[in-house]
Amino acid sequence: MDRLTAMQVFVEVAQSGSFSATADKMDMSRAMVTRYVGELEQWLGARLLQRTTRSVSLTDAGESCLSRSQQMLALMENVEEETSRHDGALRGQLRVTCSMSFAYAEMAAAIADFLALYPQLKIDLNASEGALNLVEARIDLAIRISAEPDPALIGRVLAPCASVLVASPDYLAKHGTPQLPADLQAHRCLSYANFGKSVWKLQRGEEHAEVHVGSHFSANEATALMRAALAGGGVAMQPTYLASPHLHDGSLQQVLPQWQLPMMSIYALYPSRKHLSPAVRALLDFLVERFASEPWKLQS
Repeated sequence: MDRLTAMQVFVEVAQSGSFSATADKMDMSRAMVTRYVGELEQWLGARLLQRTTRSVSLTDAGESCLSRSQQMLALMENVEEETSRHDGALRGQLRVTCSMSFAYAEMAAAIADFLALYPQLKIDLNASEGALNLVEARIDLAIRISAEPDPALIGRVLAPCASVLVASPDYLAKHGTPQLPADLQAHRCLSYANFGKSVWKLQRGEEHAEVHVGSHFSANEATALMRAALAGGGVAMQPTYLASPHLHDGSLQQVLPQWQLPMMSIYALYPSRKHLSPAVRALLDFLVERFASEPWKLQS
C-alpha cells in the first residue's frame, strides 16, 4: 500500500476529526480510509488515533506522526515543483477556495479550462462561505470578494465586483417597481446575512441613500437568494457575475438601475510571496488574464 497516500489520509483524518469527511474529500470509501490508517499504524507499530462513536483524537504517537507526515508531504510537493521547473510541466495538487456563488458562476469553468492547459495538475476546490485559515487548511489560493481583504495575506486584484438590485418580472408586476430607494421599505427584500442585512446603501452621483429594509428572508449564500428572487420572492442584492445571465434572458429585472451599490473587488489571496510555486503563479496569471475583460459586466 502507498505509504505517502496513507500519510495523506492520516493527515486529513487528523485535521477533520472524521473518517467520513476524509472519505468524501479524498473521493474514496470510508473502509479504504480506515484501511490506510490501519496500515500506517501497523507499519509504525503504534496506535495513532483514539476512536469513539462521536470523535477521533490523536494519541501521543499520532501527534508526532502528524508533524512528520506533514513534513514528508511538504517535501513531496517541493520535489514535484523542482521536477516541474526542469521539464517545464506543472505537476502536483493545488488547493483553492472561493465562495459557493463564485465557484458556480465562474471558478469551476475557469479551473476546468486551466487544467486543460496543464493536464498533470490536480486542483481541489473548496467552495465555502466560512473563513478558513489558509495555512492550517493548506490552501494555496483563496478567491475572496471584499472591500478590505485580510491585511495578513498577500492580495492580487482579479477584477472589480459590482452588485445590483434585482427582482423577477412576476414579483414586480404584483408589487410594483420601486422608483426611489425609500420605496424599498415597502417591498419584500432578500438579504445576505453577512453583508448589509438591514441597511442597503445606494449612490446616484453625489446623492447617497441608506435604506432600512425589512428582510423577511436572509441567507448566507448568494445563489440561494438568487433562486428566491427567480421564484418571485422579492428584491435581492446580487453580484453581477451571478445576476448577469438572468438579466440578459429576462428572468430577472434590475431594480433602481440609476442607483449604484458599493463596489468591491475580487481578490486572489495567498499566505506569502516566498516559495510561491510555479503552479500557483500560473493559475494567478491565468485568472488575471481571464477576468481582465469582466465577462459578467452589465452593458450600460
